[in-house]
This record gives sequence, structure tokens and C-alpha cells, in this order.
Amino acid sequence: MPTLKPSSERREDGDGRRPMIIDFPDNRLLRHLFGEHDVHLARIESALGVSVSSRGNRIAITGELPAAATARRALKDLYKRLEGGHEITPGDVDGAVRLAQAAESHDPPQTAAVPGIRTGRRTILARSPMQAAYLEALGRNELVFGLGPAGTGKTYLAVAVAVAMLLDRRVDRLVLSRPAVEAGERLGFLPGDMKEKVDPYLRPLYDALHDMLPPGEVTRRLESGEIEVAPLAFMRGRTLANSFVILDEAQNTTAGQMKMFLTRLGENGRMAVTGDPSQIDLPPGVRSGLTEAVETLEGVDGIGFVRFGEGDVVRHPLVAKIVRAYRLREEAPRP
Repeated sequence: MPTLKPSSERREDGDGRRPMIIDFPDNRLLRHLFGEHDVHLARIESALGVSVSSRGNRIAITGELPAAATARRALKDLYKRLEGGHEITPGDVDGAVRLAQAAESHDPPQTAAVPGIRTGRRTILARSPMQAAYLEALGRNELVFGLGPAGTGKTYLAVAVAVAMLLDRRVDRLVLSRPAVEAGERLGFLPGDMKEKVDPYLRPLYDALHDMLPPGEVTRRLESGEIEVAPLAFMRGRTLANSFVILDEAQNTTAGQMKMFLTRLGENGRMAVTGDPSQIDLPPGVRSGLTEAVETLEGVDGIGFVRFGEGDVVRHPLVAKIVRAYRLREEAPRP
């Protein structure tokens, strides 16, 4: 772990501010910590308004004290990830900054530290305090609702936890489902057989699987039935025991479909329901089953609810700005 030397932690520089100094013991890891052409340090500087310079195994952070402390915490956390054998991506740097800001503001998520989720291809780590709370809820509850805008990692993290449980043999099967509802389209207008019709709706789930398991293993497990990707209509009449079941885009279910899905939960089963209540594609006058389920089940023991906001978006930074712009437009008084 990096050590902060009290004797050299603070000294005056030209503009009257005092840099914080961190000494890291392993120079071999610093190339990955800094990123190619110091791109990771530049992201931290841009996010926090600080200046980060390096000399040998020493980093100096100059800026306002709260921002400098946040940068120091983020760098130390990233270094610990490298010590644990994890790679660092630009998204991981942004996530470390978000987590450090929450910790430095004394408003961390009300949960213990959540370990990385190990899948066949990578280890998935939380990139925001709400993601950490979500991972903790998925590990603790048999049924979890993940609610919020696009880009917050609701489905991706649920798939990661499900894959990890499948690999650890804590469940025998992984079932991923979505309602076949999209804006302006119906299945009957698409060419091909039933599989060819529904696969475009389920593609995001396949993408998540291929991101976490080698392609050959995804194909093998799909063929053996260990992993099943199916539209919601195929869930009727089934009892899903010893399975981790994920319902994505749940805001596009009707009340009847949602009740049908939730009652599929079998012995030693787990469920995750994800959706964005602000993006409902159902016909006018049809109430979302997700909205009704949240109102009905809030407070039921054994069910977790995690609500993401626009500040939890972990995709491209523009996605958070887009979500915020649409929200402000919807909240603005209409002429």
C-alpha cells in the first residue's frame, strides 16, 4: 500500500497552497497507475481541479485541500487495485474519484466494503457509492429492484453477480429475460423465425455475457441450458429453482406480466429486476408493472430496492449530461 510521509506531506509552493505527497513502494505499478502518457492523472486533474506531478515513486498533489485529499484517496485506492492484480481503465479512474468524493464528504454508502465480482474474464468493481450499495444488496437479498436511468450499471452488475454465482456453483442456472417491447416496433414486423425475431431485443444481455465469459464458454453454456436468454413471455408457467433470474427493461412490463414473473421464484432462487421508470414504452393508458411492483412491495422483508440517479451514470460523461438535460426539460413549467 502507498504510504503518506507526515514529514513531507505538506510544504509551501509558489501559489501559497501546499502539495500532498504520496510515496508508492513499487515503481513497476506506477506506469499502470499513471496510464499511457499520464492519461489517468490527467482525468483526476480534470475531475477535481488539482495538479498532479510525479518524480520517481513520489506523487505531489497541489490544489484546494478537500480536492487534494480526494485525489490522494483515489490514487491510493487505484494503487491497491493494481496490487490486487486488477487492471485500471479510464472508467475505473472515474469510479475511484466518485468513491473518494463520497468518502471524503463523510457520506459513503451505508454498506461494508464490497469485494470485486470475479467472472470468467475479469473482476468487476463498483464505480460509484450506489453501485457498491447495489452489489451489497444483490449479495444479501433474494429479490432486488435496481431502478434508475441508463448507464448506471443496473443490468451489467446484476449479470456479473449472477455469472459469479453460477461459476461458484451457488446456483445451477442463469436466466436472463426482457419484455419484447420497443418504441414503434412489434415482433410481427421483423423477419425470420421466433429466435431471429426476439434476439435483437435480447442483444444487450448477450453483450454483457460475452464481456464476462469467454465466447466459447457462453455458447457452451447456452447450448447446455445453464444459461438461458428468453423473452418474458416464455417465463409463464415455470418454476425457476436454483436459478439466478434477471428481468431487464422491467418498466415495459404490464402489472400482470410483472406478477407472473415475480411468482416464478423457486427454492434457492435469486432475482434481479432492473428498469428505468422514466422510459416506459407501453401503449398509452397501460400502467407499468415495475411502478406498481415497487409501490406494492416496498418494505417487504427480503426485498431490496436500490435507486440510482443521474449522478451514478458511469458511461461516457455526456450520458449523465443528457439524462440531466431531459430531466430538467420534463420538470420545467409548460407554457
